[in-house]
Amino acid sequence: MTFQENIKKNNIILPNAPDPVGSYVASKISGNLLFISGQISMDEKGNLIKGKLGNDLSTEDGYKAAERCALSIVAQANKILKNDLNKIKSCVKLVGFVNSNENYTEQPKVINGASDTIVKIFGDKGMHTRAAVSVNSLPLGVAVEVDAIFELN
Repeated sequence: MTFQENIKKNNIILPNAPDPVGSYVASKISGNLLFISGQISMDEKGNLIKGKLGNDLSTEDGYKAAERCALSIVAQANKILKNDLNKIKSCVKLVGFVNSNENYTEQPKVINGASDTIVKIFGDKGMHTRAAVSVNSLPLGVAVEVDAIFELN
């Protein structure tokens, strides 16, 4: 089954992959690696998912926000690969940033939302290394940001 077929089978709708608004690129291929810049948490309508885990948002809210980040990562990969996700050999690494208070300790559970989504789409090729980091602030007040590295065929 192709990655695109996995997306359809799981009723996943990828968001638009917008161009960045800052002084960077959304994705870059270097050798056989594809780097995806940090994707921030946005809902299905493109609204920012804002808030601080442990204050405004629950772990489940954070998990859902991280899922959305992963969908944006896949959308960016799809864009640079010209709608051919089968050029991806594997997901190498995800780094997740969780906007949380100083007492919050469930960052790994939040970033599981991104990890689970990547594996749902890419299967065993989606298994990756990972970091789940707490921060006291993220751009625009979003709850979660995730970046990725993929290996290409």
